[in-house]
Amino acid sequence: MMFDLTGKVAIITGSTRGIGRAIARAMMEAGARVVISSEDEADTTRAASEMGALGIACDVTDDAALGALVDGAVSALGGLDIVVCNAGITGRPGPFAAIDMEDYARVMAINLRSQVVLCNLAFPHLRARDGNAVLIASLSGLRGNGAINAYALAKAGVAQLARNLAVEWGPHGVRANAISPGFIATELSAPLLANEAFMTRRMGMTPLRRPGTPEEVAGAAVFLASAAGGFVTGHNLVVDGGTLITDGS
Repeated sequence: MMFDLTGKVAIITGSTRGIGRAIARAMMEAGARVVISSEDEADTTRAASEMGALGIACDVTDDAALGALVDGAVSALGGLDIVVCNAGITGRPGPFAAIDMEDYARVMAINLRSQVVLCNLAFPHLRARDGNAVLIASLSGLRGNGAINAYALAKAGVAQLARNLAVEWGPHGVRANAISPGFIATELSAPLLANEAFMTRRMGMTPLRRPGTPEEVAGAAVFLASAAGGFVTGHNLVVDGGTLITDGS
């Protein structure tokens, strides 16, 4: 019963595929009613139909659209208990010295700013039902990174956002936590999975010697959103097979 989400309502952004979809599926299996969302209306409708969930398309860079997402969920499902901020993009790879500031601004808008706005919009509803937020950060936000600098910077901000919200929301009975996935086998990581040199190097840096699965990240999200995580707030749960803590041996 500690992991039961029966009667809970959850919004999950970026949930038509990959980690977001796995989180949606896991929360539905735990009993929650879930709102599937992405910026692509057709993709959102298709995924929601396949999963038997409510679909509300939303461009997370649009504050009005985020407001409509929250209002639509509350209107259709009667309230809001869980927000999972998962929508994100990697942006263009490269060093800060050669960064495209328009791309940088888009990465920040999608990966970090949207989470601030959505959490603020959701908070009155979460407060009414002792709800919580799960923010998807990244292992890249916990280590130096020479390739996806803007993304790593934004994700470091996401983990700090969870801590700040935990302090702000805690007296109102609302929790906020982050999850930092490591290398996860998804549709988007397929080119890296097929790169033998990369996989040899990366798995050599991972004690479990394998990529993670979206379902393993989803399990962490269910834990944090459920009664099992009821005394956990402001935490950044690293789901990376041990990559962060290893010396590479």
